Amino acid sequence: MTTLSIVIPVYNAEKTIESLCNTLISLYLNKYDLEIVLVNDCSKDSTDLICRRIQLQHAETIQYLRLSRNFGEHNAVMAGLNYASGDYCVIMDDDFQNPPEEVGRLVEEILKGYDVVYSRYPTKNDHLFRNIGSKINDKMANVILSKPAGLYLSSFKAINRFLVNEIVKYTGPDPYIDAIILRSTRSIGSIEVRHDLRKQGRSGYTFMKLVSLWGNMVVSYSLIPLRILGLFGFIMTLIGIYFGANTLIDYIFPSIDDPTEFETLMSVTAFFRGFQLLAISVVGEYVGRVYLSLNSDPQFIVREKFSLRKKSHVVSIYRGADGDANDSSSRAAKQD
Repeated sequence: MTTLSIVIPVYNAEKTIESLCNTLISLYLNKYDLEIVLVNDCSKDSTDLICRRIQLQHAETIQYLRLSRNFGEHNAVMAGLNYASGDYCVIMDDDFQNPPEEVGRLVEEILKGYDVVYSRYPTKNDHLFRNIGSKINDKMANVILSKPAGLYLSSFKAINRFLVNEIVKYTGPDPYIDAIILRSTRSIGSIEVRHDLRKQGRSGYTFMKLVSLWGNMVVSYSLIPLRILGLFGFIMTLIGIYFGANTLIDYIFPSIDDPTEFETLMSVTAFFRGFQLLAISVVGEYVGRVYLSLNSDPQFIVREKFSLRKKSHVVSIYRGADGDANDSSSRAAKQD
């Protein structure tokens, strides 16, 4: 049977997570060698107690990870991927906006040979602000991540084991999973699925979280801002050279009006400001490359792990608070 891991980042989902897990088990337990990985991103409600209970009820199927603090959705997904053992992994939300019935369609599509299959929605049932934010994010990804224009980067997606292994190699503190996927493969599929209304609660994406996501995309996975500054500095330098040349000509040929003090000041100032921006951008290029490779903050910290499953793939890396990398399977064995 195909081994399938379903990774679900969980946050304040006390009213939905049990029903979601039971629905997934009833639909897919007999169809796949099923594993559900729940990652509790430090919820503030009774989610922890409910996840513990359903893990005990389905101990052979459900892994439950409780993070030590709130790391964010992408970090929680990275934690789940590090502990997932399936040949294929599906990432989905905890609020039923991603219908459990559509998981099978994603798996059927990725079995055609893709590394990743994204879902796309005929109608997206989010509030207006979230939809606007998604559109902005999509346009930015086209430029910054070289994303194919027609591809929608949905959080509801299926990934094969090859790509999971590549994703978990990233150990930086601010993972953006779609950026890692796009720099790892171009074997990408897409399938249209439903996007339902949230059954409970409200979206956790605030304006500040969206801004943080955009900033992470720009700064952590691209050097474009530095290069734009460098281009601007180069243009300013050319302007300074132009003004300087005009000023020099005015001094050389007395028949032409003498340059004003303003023109002289502008030529000198434009040149040196442009040169400074150009120099800063060159230094920033090197600093940016070092930053991309030497981040050392913890990506996630698993406080507790509950599971009876045996990992079939020893591939994942865990980065704890001390910054040391350890094999997650040996860590799990110690916790078990």
